[in-house]
Amino acid sequence: MFALMDIWHTILNIVHSADVIHLGLMAVIAIIAGFMMMELSSLISVTVIALIAYAIVNFIYAIILQHADVTGLLTADWKAFEAMTALLLLSYAIMFGVVIAVVSTVRGLVLG
Repeated sequence: MFALMDIWHTILNIVHSADVIHLGLMAVIAIIAGFMMMELSSLISVTVIALIAYAIVNFIYAIILQHADVTGLLTADWKAFEAMTALLLLSYAIMFGVVIAVVSTVRGLVLG
């Protein structure tokens, strides 16, 4: 039970600490992935692809709109990825997976 509470609090921390732009990027990528997914059996692979797409879009956002240094950002992002805990990665995967599954199910029910 404590593990579920840790995951839940990490998800809430992600949602509450992110700004509107990053939450919007997460939502758009998850919705697009949900529309592209054909069946629920591919949820894990689509979630991993959506997480990679979010990382790439976040990187491009930092370079283009925030005028960050590319080499410094690559190094900083790699160090941040190395320091990322499994709990944080699992929480991101659960958030993306739930949204992708809901969007795919609704798309399947509405569009047939």
